[in-house]
Amino acid sequence: MSPERSGSSQETLELAITGMTCAACSTRLEKVLNRLPGVEAVVNLASERAFLRYAPGTLTPDAAFAAVKKAGFGASVAQTLDREKERAAKRDEWRASLWQFWFSAAMALPLAVQMLAMFGLWPGQGMAHELIPRWLQWGLATPVQFWVGARFYRGAWNALRGGSANMDVLVALGTSMAWLYSTVVMLMGRQDLHVYFEASAMVITLVLLGKLLEARAKARTIEALDALLRLRPQRAWVEQDGQLVEVGVETLAPGSVFVLRPGDSVPVDGEIIEGRSALDESMLTGESMPASKQPGDKVFAATVNGQALLRCRATGVGANTLFAGIVRMVAQAQGSKASAQRLADRIASVFVPSVVLVAFATFAVWWLLGDFSAALVNAVAVLVIACPCALGLATPTAIMVAVGRGARAGLFIKNAEALERAGRMTVLALDKTGTLTQGKPSVTDVFATPPWTSASLLQWAAAVEHASSHPIAQAIARAAQENGEPLGIASDVRITEGLGIEGRVAEREVFVGTSDFLVSRHIDVPQNEAAALAAQGKTLAFVAIDGAYAGAIAVADRLRPDSPAALKRLQQAGVRVVMLTGDNPSTAAAIAQSAGIDEWRAGILPADKANVIAELKTSAQNGAVGMAGDGINDAPALASADVSFAFRAGADAAIEAADITLMRDSLHGVVDIVSLSRVTLAKIRQNLFFAFFYNVMGIPLAALGLLNPVVAGAAMAMSSVSVLSNSLLLKRWQPYRERNHV
Repeated sequence: MSPERSGSSQETLELAITGMTCAACSTRLEKVLNRLPGVEAVVNLASERAFLRYAPGTLTPDAAFAAVKKAGFGASVAQTLDREKERAAKRDEWRASLWQFWFSAAMALPLAVQMLAMFGLWPGQGMAHELIPRWLQWGLATPVQFWVGARFYRGAWNALRGGSANMDVLVALGTSMAWLYSTVVMLMGRQDLHVYFEASAMVITLVLLGKLLEARAKARTIEALDALLRLRPQRAWVEQDGQLVEVGVETLAPGSVFVLRPGDSVPVDGEIIEGRSALDESMLTGESMPASKQPGDKVFAATVNGQALLRCRATGVGANTLFAGIVRMVAQAQGSKASAQRLADRIASVFVPSVVLVAFATFAVWWLLGDFSAALVNAVAVLVIACPCALGLATPTAIMVAVGRGARAGLFIKNAEALERAGRMTVLALDKTGTLTQGKPSVTDVFATPPWTSASLLQWAAAVEHASSHPIAQAIARAAQENGEPLGIASDVRITEGLGIEGRVAEREVFVGTSDFLVSRHIDVPQNEAAALAAQGKTLAFVAIDGAYAGAIAVADRLRPDSPAALKRLQQAGVRVVMLTGDNPSTAAAIAQSAGIDEWRAGILPADKANVIAELKTSAQNGAVGMAGDGINDAPALASADVSFAFRAGADAAIEAADITLMRDSLHGVVDIVSLSRVTLAKIRQNLFFAFFYNVMGIPLAALGLLNPVVAGAAMAMSSVSVLSNSLLLKRWQPYRERNHV
């Protein structure tokens, strides 16, 4: 994957990293990459990815590789949309590690029996130190120490060469001390001193087991991205010489015509040019009901055609499809960091050196007390129990699972900070048009004056309105077409901008517009209807035929059916809702009342919306301020908010400015994000507790001689497994629609 342009001033590069073992590794690598000129880097331990942003022309992949290598790790350009090779390499690495583990376990098992005897848990306690001859203990422990444990030596050397210490330093130092001491005692023939071959071999075996369990659980945390990638179609059907021919999807270019048979996955983004069908877009929207499609409608890659044949023209291919953008968004969000992770990283950067000092202090104190064996064992236990794997996994694993679960529900989160801030949101500003409402005016009432009927009035008005692109005109034309009546053909059409339209239909003069427009044509207009409907937030188009008033048509942008319920959920979650609109106060008041909103601002210009967000931030105290919108005019406010939401159907500028994109045009998605965020933050806090609990409790116990190195190794492995398992529980979270089966 070549570097990818992000906005107009920055490019991004995603690297797959090898050799990281703990939080100290990712922290060190992040520091090294951030020292590169003009580079902003984020390294994710759980996904083994580095995300780099940089000014165009300031960084090449080779320069990034060199920096990673200097830090003691390996790197390659990550292939976000083609991960099969990477998965195959991971499988090979897993098999090799698994074989090493079984070999290590086989070597360590007899030594485990030796350990049980040492504790008096094996029959014949008098044989406690001589169950296995020392030369055989050495023979069993040595290949474990230097073949199986070679990975820890390599990792420790790379870390120390890079100027820091990591988990590998702790394991290599601790087990080497135990093995070297035991070897010296054996060679000196000191039968009065105990040997600790079982400690070195069992610690390496247990740490390796923990790494295997950790790798399996980490693979499950990124399966949401892999599941998305599996949806990407590989083949497409095109017409050649009057026949359907199957071709690779990579052969399609913008403008190519492709055919969708019933049940086919859409290969690229496109536009229907022939046929009508219903498409399953649940992978994008989370909506289980198929979406009806007709000529002119858009289709999106990886969605599924229904029961009819469609001919489509490609509009976006390869990396330019909506699907590819979603995959990139999910991958980048999974690799981003929340503030809790940055705190953990800062702790990890000083944690390992501090532990080494504590271990040496433990060794020195016990030795001064006259017990060299206890000094060695306790120092090793301190080193092993302190491995900070869980600390490094606590936040990213929860973020990765949450982002993946949100993607399955049609909630696409750009970064971890957005997910975190959504849970702290106490104020949400809402645009009215297209966010609270459907964003498309429609006819709500028709008032006809005899001899005209509602149907005939609508038909005559639509005949002239059909010539206009004004939203109200299009609403009237659409309503007449939905009645199934053919529209007359208008001639001599004249539009008075901002007032109305007139034309000749079947030899009759038809006028449609504001009351002022009709009055200017010397036509009397009754005002009683206008006042009552304006109070309901509706706009009236008055109609006159052959110079006489014929009636009025009411048009309104209707409230989304589920908006009131979603707003009630927001208010129950403790979020204050403020509606912002450029409409007049009477329309704003009517919509706010229907939606159940107590606070609103009318007549707000686009530039003023950002000022309102700044004002709301002042009053929100420690809470975050959110903004939801879908129009170009909302982009400044979306960019100003702490966390912002845009609908997929909205303008590209709004989607680009927003932190979170809702693939379904429903405010329930905003509430779902708040719910998912709060559940995720709770999991992160629980994970950090697990990580710190093992270390904070274990280090003093080990230093006091109350924790055997083998038990410390098992506890260290369990800390990582606890964190990963707890994060995976986030998969149980359900959005509102799934919980309520709607």
